Amino acid sequence: MTGTTNTAAAPANVSGVEPANGTHPAVADLIARSNRLGADKRNTNYAGGNTSAKGTATDPVTGEPVELLWVKGSGGDLGTLAESGLAVLRLDRMRAMVNTYPGVEREDEMVAAFDYCLHGKGGAAPSIDTAMHGLVDAAHVDHLHPDSGIAIATAADGEALTAKIFGSKVAWVPWRRPGFQLGLDIAAIKENNPEAIGTILGGHGITAWGDTSEEAEANSLWIIETAEAYINAHGRTRPFGAELPGYAALSDAERKAKAAALAPTIRGLASTDKAAVGHFSDDSAVLEFLASVEHPRLGALGTSCPDHFLRTKVKPLILDLPADASVEASIARLKELHTEYRTDYAAYYQRNAVADSPAMRGADPAIVLIPGVGMFSYGANKQTARVAGEFYLNAINVMRGAESLSTYAPIDEAEKFRIEYWALEEAKLARLPKAKSHASRIALVTGAASGIGKAIATRLAAEGACVVIADLNLDAAQAVAQELGGPDVAIGIRADVTDESAVQGAVDAAVLAFGGLDLVVNNAGLSISKPLLETSEKDWDLQHNVMAKGSFLVSKAAAKVLIEQDMGGDIIYISSKNSVFAGPNNIAYSATKADQAHQVRLLAAELGEYGVRVNGINPDGVVRGSGIFAGGWGAKRAAVYGVDEEKLGEYYAQRTLLKREVLPENVANAAAVLTSAELSHTTGLHIPVDAGVAAAFLR
Repeated sequence: MTGTTNTAAAPANVSGVEPANGTHPAVADLIARSNRLGADKRNTNYAGGNTSAKGTATDPVTGEPVELLWVKGSGGDLGTLAESGLAVLRLDRMRAMVNTYPGVEREDEMVAAFDYCLHGKGGAAPSIDTAMHGLVDAAHVDHLHPDSGIAIATAADGEALTAKIFGSKVAWVPWRRPGFQLGLDIAAIKENNPEAIGTILGGHGITAWGDTSEEAEANSLWIIETAEAYINAHGRTRPFGAELPGYAALSDAERKAKAAALAPTIRGLASTDKAAVGHFSDDSAVLEFLASVEHPRLGALGTSCPDHFLRTKVKPLILDLPADASVEASIARLKELHTEYRTDYAAYYQRNAVADSPAMRGADPAIVLIPGVGMFSYGANKQTARVAGEFYLNAINVMRGAESLSTYAPIDEAEKFRIEYWALEEAKLARLPKAKSHASRIALVTGAASGIGKAIATRLAAEGACVVIADLNLDAAQAVAQELGGPDVAIGIRADVTDESAVQGAVDAAVLAFGGLDLVVNNAGLSISKPLLETSEKDWDLQHNVMAKGSFLVSKAAAKVLIEQDMGGDIIYISSKNSVFAGPNNIAYSATKADQAHQVRLLAAELGEYGVRVNGINPDGVVRGSGIFAGGWGAKRAAVYGVDEEKLGEYYAQRTLLKREVLPENVANAAAVLTSAELSHTTGLHIPVDAGVAAAFLR
């Protein structure tokens, strides 16, 4: 029950009629079905698979009925699919493509031809799987990547298992790269096997269909659940083999500690060619896999489903040391393995590249597995890194299912290369928007729940950075992180910068959340405004503990990560105009700001050899949104200057050369510029952001 011919029945089945206004009922059904299927990761991976519906609408040009195909467009995700994510094509023109198809050697040309089948304006770009949906004679078609289905698809005897598990209801399709010919193959199966409700696509996934949206969804779920039930009922109890002595999972606390210690090294290695953001997972399935005797063999075989290895690369880097290996030994071995991995990947590229292959994109691993600890995954941003890890977890589940029933047998290396270095994939990458100035950078901002810190965190996130919002007020920090986009963009943590263990905990949280650290902003502060004779020892110590000592502790903990990563980095101190300007009734605050300012110079001199830039910003009179001013500092300064507190910002503005009030966003602008590539050769600098205070000019 396979089809490989270059013919297909004209897809006549359509669903629904055109509404008087609003969304077409076939589209409404399609969106609802897609969202339900995509919400359950047992059905398909993030952004994987596609769904479609056919229906009749009125051509606005001719006034005549026209049969249309609505299909999930390139790059969309079923779980969040909306109507704007659909490509809309005329079926009559798609059918006509069968007659002009030049054959499998030139099938990529058909993707460009889809553009000439589009109906109306807008909509998503048609994906490579569009032919599968348009040519199959069914009103509704689903193509999904369920772990249970791919387990059958990657089993060495997948064809026999398909017949045994599903009978005549599901056909086997030998591996074929996604494209027009695959669409023809499945269309022929549907035509020649009227009892079939779908297919198992060798090495890839499943396809199912129905005359209604409900029937297509039911058929998809029946295939997935039947495969899952068969694996559970007939599979071996230890598909990955016996437990490997010494490779069992460490305790939760030990895993987190070792992961935090290894993360900077691993991220630096994974960023040799291009900076990457990381994600850490100690999912029980990963730990079980790494504790089993067969994990080296299976890991070396790599993934199979095209969506999997496009995200995870053809195979992971696996540390070949037991769980209790020391951090030092693990780091040394990881560096050796990384060198071997890069050599091996370059050889893979050279073995398979042809004259018109795209250039090698990079030889670093996207997945790094540490026995007893877990999995690090990497990508251009946090979401990409997280999804890569989810995809490798899918791959582990696939291997478990295939090994339970048979032997895991993914598609061969040459086919993997054809997918990874596909010209169509290269074109998709070329269409990605230009990276923002701080893309792939990870920032830790102290005192970031309000005022200047919040403004800096907001600006850095807007420029593409991942941001750790560190503040004494955990609820406020978490609220800011949620405002910025949630855990794929920012996390909120409680951090007392006067406590060395708390500071280390904040840095560990950053590296576990995003893989490492690139940029630190020492912003946490408070202010005590008193004349000398009223300033107590307690006042002095508190002021210096928070800002002078706190900045020292944060910089020290961060520098360890920056040095180990070997990727350079930035440390920014939010100092003050008061660090160089002597004002009345301000001994404790101004003295500690001067301390911070000199830390900038000292650390710039010390950390320059590691590519770490250290710079400062000297704001003044930042009243609006300021936690310090709201906490009583504003009232005290207003009393010193003899003005109403609500007029303090205006007072500060009028004493400047530019007569402008300084806002938190102005300081954030300076932080963004100082940490951008445009000032890559600048360190040890203090930038005034005070609207011009001549007495504070740097000399």
